[in-house]
Amino acid sequence: MITRRTFLEASAVVASSAIASAAHAQQPAAAQTTPRVKGPRVWLDMDQAELDAAYDQSVYAPNIRQVLARYAANSEAVRMRLGVPRRFAYGPTPVEGLDLYATSKANAPIRIFIHGGAWRSGVAKDFAYAAELHVNAGVHYVVPDFINVDEAGGSLMPMADQVRRAVAWVRRNAQSFGGDPERIYISGHSSGGHLAGVVLTTDWRKDFDLPADTVKGGVCCSGLFDLKPPRLSARSSYVKFSDEMEHALSSQRHLDKLNAPVIVAYGSLETPEFQRQSRDFAAAVKAAGKPVQLLVGEGYNHFEMPETFANPYGLLGRAVLEQMKEKRG
Repeated sequence: MITRRTFLEASAVVASSAIASAAHAQQPAAAQTTPRVKGPRVWLDMDQAELDAAYDQSVYAPNIRQVLARYAANSEAVRMRLGVPRRFAYGPTPVEGLDLYATSKANAPIRIFIHGGAWRSGVAKDFAYAAELHVNAGVHYVVPDFINVDEAGGSLMPMADQVRRAVAWVRRNAQSFGGDPERIYISGHSSGGHLAGVVLTTDWRKDFDLPADTVKGGVCCSGLFDLKPPRLSARSSYVKFSDEMEHALSSQRHLDKLNAPVIVAYGSLETPEFQRQSRDFAAAVKAAGKPVQLLVGEGYNHFEMPETFANPYGLLGRAVLEQMKEKRG
């Protein structure tokens, strides 16, 4: 028997369902996401968009501006404690100068740091943040300035030439500031890691009339060691790569000139290509029968990695001190 109560309850359910259906009908349809169609392979298994992203650190490091600002702030704080660096010219043009943060120890080893910036940016004063670690450990810390690729008309060759000449100047003038010319070490990050690799594979005897082992050890952090893939990427929009440049400045192709132990490092949050470049370079050095150590910074992105140079217990701070300690013995 249908009572008045059951009739009203049933009517309420029907009305509620109708309202819900009407409201649902008025909702906009969910947007349909079209999956990206992979284009032709350009490098390994990557198409052009993937390769461009693999050589664009901003895609993988959203905190880039924050970290770069920290470089500058921490460098200024170091200068407040150590004092302003001594400035020397290593060449004739205004940019060819270097900052020296000197230790008080006599006949001390020297660490030269080559800064990064995608070959386009960066100045020596913003990379002083690791100076305090070195000075306190009895090591001179040197950061050169050098031309950028835009100022050089798209060529990396003038940049490589200036960095090499900065190293040669340090070798020839080390004793004038209390440095040991027989204990010069190189470090570099990003495009500076690339240039550090170029320095390590320089024919010092032929090109500069210096000993073949002018550089006694190196740390290449997050660098590029084969320029073929970046040449295929969007970086070719501002670097005018040529066959000559690609070959001459791909350090992985000149390991016969490597005369020093090298530490290669990268962060686990870097782009896949920067990680692969470091792994392949370390493997190639090992295959050539030369001393190499590969370090991975777990949880570090590209821009966070070099900050560990400033910490004696950090991944790279510990590494540079151990590298120089081994050579002292």
